[in-house]
Amino acid sequence: MSSDDYNPPTDPLKIVYHDHELLVLDKPSGLLSVPGKGEHLADCLLARVQEAFPEALLVHRLDRDTSGIMIFALTPHAQRHLGLQFEKRQTKKVYVARVWGHVAEKTGTVDLPLIVDWPNRPLQHVNHETGKPAVTDWRVVRYEDGTTRVRLYPHTGRSHQLRVHMKEIGHPILGDPFYAEGAARDYPRLMLHAESLRVRHPDGGKGMTFSAKCPF
Repeated sequence: MSSDDYNPPTDPLKIVYHDHELLVLDKPSGLLSVPGKGEHLADCLLARVQEAFPEALLVHRLDRDTSGIMIFALTPHAQRHLGLQFEKRQTKKVYVARVWGHVAEKTGTVDLPLIVDWPNRPLQHVNHETGKPAVTDWRVVRYEDGTTRVRLYPHTGRSHQLRVHMKEIGHPILGDPFYAEGAARDYPRLMLHAESLRVRHPDGGKGMTFSAKCPF
């Protein structure tokens, strides 16, 4: 990606929740979670957060073009605690997406192992021999002009998991520069939003759910 391709939005930070251990934000589409390689890709949500909260620590990432809930730790203890929850798949994530075409069934599960497509990285692809397990549940919300709005419930957190899984069942996410083609690609942004995230609070273990309204 050249600097010409990267024009991140300049919106102020959208803080969803903040206490002594946690900082939860609504990340805009088009902004990297962490810096890319090179000076032109230094601007990212982590850098912007650390300007306001120098103690903030990374816990997980969202793709550049995905918007929605992202959680940061404000202490090393919180970072370890949250990191383990993600690693052990104890978090609960819900995404909203608009996908190409009319999804006939109302609900379903995609269980297809994924691995990086080395010659074409960062693209991922399905590989039944060497891929890592990846499972996504989906549910139709409504139909909109030849497209379908769905909620996605990933059980695993593989790179590009939701994007590849939707493409593999014939319904790529609208506006996806990597996996959508033709008219499905011709949208102003990737129509994928991290709507909610449920975690246990690092101080006491209470379950908390953070949400951000879908902008499309």
